[in-house]
Amino acid sequence: MTVNTLTRPAAIAGTKLPRDASAGDVVLAYLRIQAHAMRTLEPSVRTDEYDAVHQMRVATRRLRAALRVFGQVTDGEHLAGELQWLGRELAAARDGEVLSEHLRDSLRPMSPELLIGPVQARIQGHYAPRRAAAHTALLETLDSHRYHRLLAELDRLTAGPPRGPLAAAPARDVLPAAVRRAYRQAKRRIRRARHTPAGPARDVALHQARKSARRARYAAEAAIPAVGKPARKFARQMKRVQSVLGEHQDAVLARQEARDLGIGAHLAGENAFTYGLLHEHELHQAERLDTQAARVWRKAASRKYRRWMN
Repeated sequence: MTVNTLTRPAAIAGTKLPRDASAGDVVLAYLRIQAHAMRTLEPSVRTDEYDAVHQMRVATRRLRAALRVFGQVTDGEHLAGELQWLGRELAAARDGEVLSEHLRDSLRPMSPELLIGPVQARIQGHYAPRRAAAHTALLETLDSHRYHRLLAELDRLTAGPPRGPLAAAPARDVLPAAVRRAYRQAKRRIRRARHTPAGPARDVALHQARKSARRARYAAEAAIPAVGKPARKFARQMKRVQSVLGEHQDAVLARQEARDLGIGAHLAGENAFTYGLLHEHELHQAERLDTQAARVWRKAASRKYRRWMN
């Protein structure tokens, strides 16, 4: 089994636990899977292998989501804060990779006559040094005392036993209620975004809603060994919400990047026409994804996907 498959719901669902497992047993098993993935990925991150930073970032997010949502099961509040710090460090190395790929993908379907000037070369030249600097900074993070303290704290936590006040309670009683709280936070943030006028404030609100949907998804994935298929189906719906809102955020960031690249091209005496087209393309993409997100959320929030939480 590869690291990529190790963190997925199918692997989590295959975790061997008795039907009467405690909440602590289920959450601890999930934390161990993600902690193992995070450690296993570190060498690939150091050598800058493709997608390794993304996968390590996912493992840290899953760990943090479980610690936040199941705070009454495992006492890991401080560790959740440290994982947030590590996630930010990983994000700095990942974001340049995502944006450069996104812009190149947006350029690909354009007719050759619309690609005026050294557009591809400018994008490459813009991101290559940023990515190199971000990787160097990430290596410093992975060599830091703070990171090694985080790993030591994670080892202590996953060694068990869980110390939360609800750790010994039946998982089927505790975990659905915790996932329900995570879902309700996502619902509140989606509603807030929908009532925010179009513009930067709405983009921020949708980004916050995406984070909550992701947390609800990961919490449901952690509950799969105790709940089974209903938790898996709900997690799948939250993943769809997260994915659409993630594409929306990519379009929002790419729009700003297209503007900045266009300004740089103009100041260098190049024709900025293509960057204007890119900006307009990303604007329409964000609007389309905003509308799509509303439809995807309505389906995901259907009662049939949430009955198991009651």
